[in-house]
Amino acid sequence: MRSALVRKLSFTIIAALSLLATVSAQSVDDIIAKNIQARGGADKLKSVQAMKTTATMSMGPGMEAPGVVYVKRPNMARLEFTVQGLTAVQAYDGKTAWAIMPFMGKKDAEAMSADETKEMQEMGDIDGPLVDYKSKGNQVELLGKEKIEGTDAYKLKVTLKNGDVQTFYLDGDSFLEIKEETKRTVRGTEQEFESSIGDYKEVNGIMVPFAIESSAKGHPEKQKITITKVEMNVPVDDSMFKMPPPAPAPAAPPKAEPAKPEPPKANPPSPPSN
Repeated sequence: MRSALVRKLSFTIIAALSLLATVSAQSVDDIIAKNIQARGGADKLKSVQAMKTTATMSMGPGMEAPGVVYVKRPNMARLEFTVQGLTAVQAYDGKTAWAIMPFMGKKDAEAMSADETKEMQEMGDIDGPLVDYKSKGNQVELLGKEKIEGTDAYKLKVTLKNGDVQTFYLDGDSFLEIKEETKRTVRGTEQEFESSIGDYKEVNGIMVPFAIESSAKGHPEKQKITITKVEMNVPVDDSMFKMPPPAPAPAAPPKAEPAKPEPPKANPPSPPSN
């Protein structure tokens, strides 16, 4: 009698836990679906094959860097930014991430590290990690709600296929993203970054944030990004994302030919003697 009761209780607990897991999974998918719809809908998002974003990055008092970001399907990205007349490039062609960093005295393209490559891969995901997250190999957990500057926000933890962890905070009313936290490994050390996201505007039926403020977690210095223009489906050639070969070495100056010795001069004839 007691063993039958224990079995019945055990089955009830297992069924309850199974139901709880199902409800949690449904809640995650429901919230993601509302976020996608708030952004413009899956069809509208997937109709964008390429995007060009023009922005200005403020990296400190009196230091601004105009920049352009190109993103193209299936997974390509290119960032250009200019500081004090020098333009840096970071790009990913779907296989190789590379950079040209003239501030460091490097004028030729160099392959990025594995950690930097992961960051460029994430930039190349034009839809973001929540769209089709299962087929991308990402995992999403709903961590409840949290107040973000007085606003109730859904907290979604996203573990990317590459191992990086991103936490998205979605406005409880609009379901648009208002904050993001990222954990990634940089040169063997785990670092955390956070970004505040806002000033959404509609571009071709898609809601796009035009203001982003980022910093390393716990640091007061913030990098402000003000987006001035977003262009959808602009023509972008795949060659923009390919790593260029090294610049040819300057041609050596022609060697000077050795001077030819002058022939000996003939002695002038002596005057006739008297």
